[in-house]
Amino acid sequence: MLPFRFVVHEGSARTGAAWLDVARRAESIGYAALYMPDHLGRQYSPLTALAAAAAVTTSLRVAPYVAANDFRHPLLLARELATLDVVSGGRAEIGIGAGWRTADYRQLGAAYDPPKVRIDRLVESLGILKRLFAGETVSHEGRHYRIGEARLEPRPVQQPHPPFVIGGGGPRMLRLAAREADIVGLIPQFDAHGRPIVGQATEAATRAKAQIVRAEAGSRWDALRLDVIVFDAGIVGGRSSGPLASLAAAAKATAVALIGTPYVMYGTLPRLRTLLERRREQSGISQYALPGHALEAMAPLVEAMTGR
Repeated sequence: MLPFRFVVHEGSARTGAAWLDVARRAESIGYAALYMPDHLGRQYSPLTALAAAAAVTTSLRVAPYVAANDFRHPLLLARELATLDVVSGGRAEIGIGAGWRTADYRQLGAAYDPPKVRIDRLVESLGILKRLFAGETVSHEGRHYRIGEARLEPRPVQQPHPPFVIGGGGPRMLRLAAREADIVGLIPQFDAHGRPIVGQATEAATRAKAQIVRAEAGSRWDALRLDVIVFDAGIVGGRSSGPLASLAAAAKATAVALIGTPYVMYGTLPRLRTLLERRREQSGISQYALPGHALEAMAPLVEAMTGR
């Protein structure tokens, strides 16, 4: 089994200085990476902000979580990600997905195509990205992209490419991630209108997704890291909790235990350790992306599970 790994997912901060402080603090606690969403609205531009975060840290890895494939031509995206890997000294990860948030498409004036079309486009883009990262001169005439004698310079520090992070909710995306990714994000599937299907946020549904990945991954399974994004988290009786905060955390822990979902994480430190170890044993999940607002609150868990 792979060791536990914790990352922070955050999109912005009050000021530029505060953003850099988030990166420094995450590194000092022991988070492995800083991940950023890729949406239009109230968040920083991910690749620029991640480069700034990398500049003030030495070991913290950085990644979009995840770059929306529909918004960027694969040649331009490859150049941006290779540059991020170079300026970070080989600390970039490549989070990429098919795109799902309808508000982003509306603001861009772009068509929100059916899932099959968006995933087809992602499959084609992934093939181009990997060829470019491998140093090929790429000419491509596909259904969605046309490229003429394109070459990526400079190439990324990590060879043949930085690790790919691909999230999946439906069977096709999960199988694609099992074949192409180094880190597979398990997420609820979205409906045709870009809304998450709530019934897929359960422990049982997540185990079923992990089984799809395992079956498709074959010999890759042992090296494949499975990730879950956590939207809210806290430790009951945590060292930074006052009485009211601890009471609120206890109430949320009870609710989470009743619902049974990996996407919210509340409990005592011993309870959370047991839960994460059991889930890793059952489903192979070894990475958690914790929300930025819980960065400090979850520090004891990160330190305990990573041996810091």
